Amino acid sequence: MKKKKMPKSIRKHIRKEKSRIRREVFDIKQQEKQMDELYKKFSSKSKN
Repeated sequence: MKKKKMPKSIRKHIRKEKSRIRREVFDIKQQEKQMDELYKKFSSKSKN
């Protein structure tokens, strides 16, 4: 089964948010946590 890609606009938004998180949060564990939350937020929207 082929995996459906996210729309380009969402991928672009995620990329910008990840860069913002890397700039603002210095703790690596906290960065990973916030990025996981970001992916969860968009993965649930894409399933609906």
